Amino acid sequence: MLVTGATGGLGHAIARAFASRGATLMLTGRRADVLASLAEETGGRALACDLASRPDLDRLIDDAGEIDVLVANAALPASGPLLEYDQPDIDRALDVNLRAPIALARALAPGMVARGRGHLVFISSLQGKAATPNSSLYVATKFGLRGFALALREDLRDAGVGVSVVMPGFIRDAGLFADSGVQLPIGVGTRTPEQVADAVISAIERNRAEVGVAPPALRLGAVLAGVAPELSAAVSRRLGSHQIAKAVAETQVDKR
Repeated sequence: MLVTGATGGLGHAIARAFASRGATLMLTGRRADVLASLAEETGGRALACDLASRPDLDRLIDDAGEIDVLVANAALPASGPLLEYDQPDIDRALDVNLRAPIALARALAPGMVARGRGHLVFISSLQGKAATPNSSLYVATKFGLRGFALALREDLRDAGVGVSVVMPGFIRDAGLFADSGVQLPIGVGTRTPEQVADAVISAIERNRAEVGVAPPALRLGAVLAGVAPELSAAVSRRLGSHQIAKAVAETQVDKR
């Protein structure tokens, strides 16, 4: 199986969970030293690459070989107001968060279809269902990834290939939100990287279309956002969503 973004906290948790189940892993990420250490720990194969680089992505596709499971986990924060971005930063976010997962699916799915088995898992976000302030670019990529996954699932339904989207909320201990160090209001719950990894496993084993990784209140809020976006936005503002989003974005400027 291939796990992208393996050098981050969520990628570590996903790789370890599958290694414990005997999976043969191919791990990718930008930090070669971290990747090598994880590959040694899990018995996997490491390939350092930057998914924003099209030659790197082509090299990954060429080297991947026969892959039965893809976990497209790599993502850039892409937070902050759109007007603060220049076009190269926009292109980079779109390349990593959306173009690369689509390209990998297009490259790997034919082999899965030919073998009559396989699974494609895309790590989106609850922000793929609920728009939030100070994150229009990130939200666009996560909405897009979720829509792509659900549509592709229908295309491959009769081919024996599963497609799932996993949607984390606020994840503590590791990941983009945890790295920001921002404190949430009392009562706003979080989940762990290990729970994200469990969700990926559940998505594959049960061939689930969507798996949310967040407390019930946050998942309900995401549903409300889809049904009544104006009402949802008003409630979120009263709960301090703008302040939280701004604080997170300010810690992630250097990660674009």
